[in-house]
Amino acid sequence: MIHNLALTNSVLNQFIAEIRDVEIQKDSMRFRKNLERIGEIFAYEISKTLTYAPVQITTPLGIADTQLLMTPPVIATILRAGLPLHQGILNFFDKSQNAFVGAYRKHHRNNTFEIAMEYFSGPDVTDKVVILCDPMLATGSSIVLTYKAMLAKGTPKHVHIVSAIASQEGLDYVRAHMPTTHFTLWCAAIDQELTAQAYIVPGLGDAGDLAFGEKQ
Repeated sequence: MIHNLALTNSVLNQFIAEIRDVEIQKDSMRFRKNLERIGEIFAYEISKTLTYAPVQITTPLGIADTQLLMTPPVIATILRAGLPLHQGILNFFDKSQNAFVGAYRKHHRNNTFEIAMEYFSGPDVTDKVVILCDPMLATGSSIVLTYKAMLAKGTPKHVHIVSAIASQEGLDYVRAHMPTTHFTLWCAAIDQELTAQAYIVPGLGDAGDLAFGEKQ
């Protein structure tokens, strides 16, 4: 299932517009903050799909019945670009365990590249709900490789894949290559074009560079 939050008008559209805007992008702190806000909105929407249990809360004046989350999800992110989005999700699921993935594009002289996976650091995810976030879902190959690396830590019950902006090609790749049906895709915009260098158009550029500075 794919949830495209852009199909419903909300303040999320403003945050997506600002992370795309070439002038606003010059303020890296604002770029990071907007990604964090986007993460919070995704967390709220995903929270509606999770499992809750009835509890009673003692107030100064009596007892209040409510429903509270039974088990917080594990939050995983692909370094480094995913950190602000991860923080936004963690702001809402503040009792969650966390996982971090070291992956990058390894470029070759013929202008091609492959996704290189360096490490996966995280808890046992057996039978747990996992939120895997990366601000840009371009080819989709890094998400699929990350999921396969995660299986060394157990098989999750369900995976929520979160990206601020996704390409249609990347979404199709993930749907075709994820080795499980127990996953949901969440995005705030779907762009149709992917360049030969695997950049989303119109996209926003390099999210990691915009958030943390250009890398050498």
